[in-house]
Amino acid sequence: MPTIGVTMGDPAGVGAEAIVKALADPAIRRQGRFVVFGFNELMAYCADLAELEPFWWRDQHEKIRSYDHDVVVLDYDEYSFLGMDVKAPSKECGMASMRFVLDALEAAKKRRIDALVTGPICKESWRLAGYHRWPGHTELLAERTGARRYAMMFVAPPRDAPAASAAGTPGAANGLFASHKGLRVVLCTIHEALFELRHSFKIGTVFDPIDLAHRALREWFGIENPRMAVCGLNPHAGENGQFGDEEKRIIAPAILMARQQGMDVQGPFPADSIFHKAAQGAYDLVVAMYHDQGLIPVKLLDFGGSVNLTLGLPIVRTSVDHGTAFDIVGKNKTDPASMKAALAMACRIARRVHAERVRNAAG
Repeated sequence: MPTIGVTMGDPAGVGAEAIVKALADPAIRRQGRFVVFGFNELMAYCADLAELEPFWWRDQHEKIRSYDHDVVVLDYDEYSFLGMDVKAPSKECGMASMRFVLDALEAAKKRRIDALVTGPICKESWRLAGYHRWPGHTELLAERTGARRYAMMFVAPPRDAPAASAAGTPGAANGLFASHKGLRVVLCTIHEALFELRHSFKIGTVFDPIDLAHRALREWFGIENPRMAVCGLNPHAGENGQFGDEEKRIIAPAILMARQQGMDVQGPFPADSIFHKAAQGAYDLVVAMYHDQGLIPVKLLDFGGSVNLTLGLPIVRTSVDHGTAFDIVGKNKTDPASMKAALAMACRIARRVHAERVRNAAG
């Protein structure tokens, strides 16, 4: 059974509440053991708010080891209590959330945990705490693990059409939002100003995510021959150069390189239509050129249940697809669906990675 490390994220955000509600589900706890890096007092506060009895065992974070308990909170009690009374970016919360991540990463490197699930951080809190080097988890983890190539991937799970409502809304059960086969998206660029792409957009910028995603689909998702679609950068995928030539100069050569290595890659396609086709099952993954091009369709399909995972790291890392949501902190309104999905996916991938290691060791 895999051991999953879970970082609380910014203590002023909804991370603690999402973790408590997600791990309160016995179906999640049956999939692994979970070690939470955060504040025991804040976890207890969130449990009380949700009218849940504490179900975890507490230990001091300096004493991390193997546990027989299904959920353990590694408590950072040397910090003054931070949380529900803050509800805004702060230096103190930035320092705490960074400490959770760095300690969890160290535990992953030492294989005390088999995968890492990160709660939402506040990038402004990191900046206030003096951490200007990394705009987010992805860049931090890539640098600290020495990953030369990495990419962000998002997964919106499949959804079955619900039964017709009493109101009998015409066509509701046949729409894309009522039923879809899921959507996987990998990003070519991440936390970068849109107008700055012209300085860094190269063939490798597109090829590397294609290559990383192809490997992940095979090794982590068990898809033997992944079918991937690549978006254009410009409207109508450039319309044969009328609206920009990046498709011809950069994206098409990257696709050709991938095909020459045996990957089933098509495109570049206009972004305004390809996501619909992928969600209906025509492709296993879409390669998006920039952050919002890929994230808007994922969150539109399943805002609460999507998962973020990082490709190219030597460790397994998944995350919720939402932010700190300061506006609903302390109101018991946090939906744990994305945290549940991130935990479940981390467990599944960790089991596959372990099985592969066993097979390799056996020769």
